[in-house]
Amino acid sequence: QEGWWSYEFCYNKKLRQIHVEDDKVVQEFILGEFDAEATAAYNRNLSDISTLKDPRSKDASQRYHAHQYTNGTTCDLTNTPRETEVRFVCSEPRAMISSITELSTCKYALTIQCPTLCKHPLFQEERPVWYTINCNPLPKDYKQPKLEDEVVHEHDIAMVTDKSPSSSVSEEYAT
Repeated sequence: QEGWWSYEFCYNKKLRQIHVEDDKVVQEFILGEFDAEATAAYNRNLSDISTLKDPRSKDASQRYHAHQYTNGTTCDLTNTPRETEVRFVCSEPRAMISSITELSTCKYALTIQCPTLCKHPLFQEERPVWYTINCNPLPKDYKQPKLEDEVVHEHDIAMVTDKSPSSSVSEEYAT
């Protein structure tokens, strides 16, 4: 409920805006019915859900998955059916409508918090790669090598490459 209006969202069915008095619906507008074709077309046109800007963002907490709801009650001001973009966001702890905004006359955006979406890889934060660095104390008799000592070649490293299945094996040496 938001002020005078209450909103009812039925997944993959419809979204309606109602006013209730004494447990009776006294006013109702359908803000859209699920449109599978429009939803598929919208999502097909997205190049990469993980990198689009807010409301799609590199920040996983700002990403959403959208469904299109079209063919709602005819709008008095535009004489066209109402429509809504329903945005599912990763959010704990329970599923609920978190906001509804009118983007332009009779065109809406509904945001739904959806905990199950948080399990999808595109909605998880990228974690930095951690490397372990093991440090060991130098022996007491360790001496810093002099510049000319560093150039001493103790071992040759052989790299064996096979340029093609029929060619002979060649060896390249590095020091």
